Amino acid sequence: MKSFLSRCHLNKIPVEIMYISNNGQVSQRTVSIKAINETTLKAYCHLRKTQRVFKLDNILSVNYKKAAG
Repeated sequence: MKSFLSRCHLNKIPVEIMYISNNGQVSQRTVSIKAINETTLKAYCHLRKTQRVFKLDNILSVNYKKAAG
């Protein structure tokens, strides 16, 4: 998963993630990756319209953003 995220970051490709928060809530987010390290992903969250930090361990799945329509 981390190599996929790194490639998307390098190529500036937005991705869709399924994310589970620390309190157990699952959400689907479209994010534009700004930085990635060993434990976190810094990204612009299109749902919240702000930059967020996501724990890599809390990302349940990741895929290319689906085309609108």
